[in-house]
Amino acid sequence: MAVSVVPFLVAVLAALPGAPDARVCLASEASVTSAAPMVGAPAIAEATDSSLAALYDSGVDYATFLGATAARRAQWLANSGAAQIPADVLATARGLMGRWRLLVVAVDSCSDSVNTIPYLAALVAQVPALEMRVVLPGPGKAVMEGHRTPDGRPATPTVVVLDAAGREVGCWVERPALLQAQAVAARTAGTYDAFQSGKQGWYDADVGRSTVREVVAVLAAAAAGTPRCDAGR
Repeated sequence: MAVSVVPFLVAVLAALPGAPDARVCLASEASVTSAAPMVGAPAIAEATDSSLAALYDSGVDYATFLGATAARRAQWLANSGAAQIPADVLATARGLMGRWRLLVVAVDSCSDSVNTIPYLAALVAQVPALEMRVVLPGPGKAVMEGHRTPDGRPATPTVVVLDAAGREVGCWVERPALLQAQAVAARTAGTYDAFQSGKQGWYDADVGRSTVREVVAVLAAAAAGTPRCDAGR
C-alpha cells in the first residue's frame, strides 16, 4: 500500500503549476559560488504587480499543496497539525486594517519551507483578512530572483505580500533573521555543514514563532504604509 501511495503523491505534486525537477530546494541548500553578492536590502520584485497578482491566482491553497506533498511528508503533516500562533502575534495580525494576500514560492523537499510555511498557514487560517496561495519554483522563478537572500541567492521559501489591489507591499525570504545570520556567518567561516547539522534543532525549538512574528511585522509595516522586504538581514 505504502509503495503505491508515494508515486501517486508525486504525480499529484507534478501536476501543480510549474512542478520542479529533482534539483529542488534550489539555492536555499545549494552552493552559492556563482551568486552575486547582495548590496543592501533586497529589491522589490522585478515582476510587475499585475504579473504577481496573476501568479497568485494561479497558485493553490495550502490544503491542496499539503495534500500533494511527497518529500518530507511526515514533517509537513506534523508541523501543520501542531502549529500554534502566539497570542500576541495573533492579536496583532487580527488588528491590522485591510486585506492581505501571501504569495508563497515553496517546494515540499525544502527544509526551510517545511519549517516555516505550515506556521504561516496556521496564521492565515485564524486571521480573516489574510489569504495565502502557494506556487512552485518553476512559475515562481522571477519572484525568487527578485527577492534574494542577504548573500545573493534566490531561495525557497519566498513570501511576497500583496495588498487588496494586488500590489506588492512587502516580502520575507527563506528563514528567520537570527537563523539566517547564523547561516551567513557559517558560509563565511567555512562551517556551513555544521550549521546545516544544527538547523533542524533550531527550528524544532522555535516551532515557527520567529517566522510568524517576522511576517506579521512585514504585514504591519504594509498596513502602516511603510512597505519593507525582510530577507533575514
